[in-house]
Amino acid sequence: MRDTGMDETEGTPMEAPAPDLGREDAARSDDLPDAARDLDRDDLSRLVREVNADGRGVSYQEMADRSAADGHPVSKPYFQKLATNAVSSAPSPDRLYGIAAGLRKPVPVVQRAAAVQYLDYQATELSGYDDDVRVIVAHLAGMRAGEKRRWRAMIEAAEQVADE
Repeated sequence: MRDTGMDETEGTPMEAPAPDLGREDAARSDDLPDAARDLDRDDLSRLVREVNADGRGVSYQEMADRSAADGHPVSKPYFQKLATNAVSSAPSPDRLYGIAAGLRKPVPVVQRAAAVQYLDYQATELSGYDDDVRVIVAHLAGMRAGEKRRWRAMIEAAEQVADE
């Protein structure tokens, strides 16, 4: 260690005393839990980011192309704004269909994410189940009747094999 002629504690940035929070500062800190909660409410934005995977996944242009092909066009800039949580109002139902098509996610998954992000919705119909069960149910809800019957048969067959 080099001798600088200073005491070990002199000049370190950790020497400053903690700030004295007066009444005004204390009142502002009461708002922090709400602000933190709002930052955590970005379910729809997170879906877009996950599909984009920081540019390594599906591009915003491809998302826009998918939505247009599905008949519910959503622009590339809108997907970009969604990803950064810069959209301040809930998307319309038609736009939610376009977002679902662009992300290739079931419509109920996208609707729930939008409800959580924009309406502070808390799902109760599947409370007590983990995310895996909720995602599986949402996928099944978006399937046609024949597909649901096929999946039910596979699940019941797997249960019978497990019981044997």
